[in-house]
Amino acid sequence: MTHFSIDKTLDARGLSCPMPSVKTALALEAMSHGQVIEVLTDDPVSKRDLPVWAQSTGNVLLGIEEENTTVKIYLKKA
Repeated sequence: MTHFSIDKTLDARGLSCPMPSVKTALALEAMSHGQVIEVLTDDPVSKRDLPVWAQSTGNVLLGIEEENTTVKIYLKKA
């Protein structure tokens, strides 16, 4: 359960690696510092790759939730 407000939701379901990360990077470019994006993906690789990408770019991983086949990844723009 999230304890923060979501500013944007990116539906990357149906896309395979590296597209969820690419689309997340593009979406974050258009967002302001401190805003939160919710990324919806069904690519199991994204569950590992997006948190690593976030850390390497200085963005903050707020959490990961799994609901059936959908993984929800929450990131805060640095």
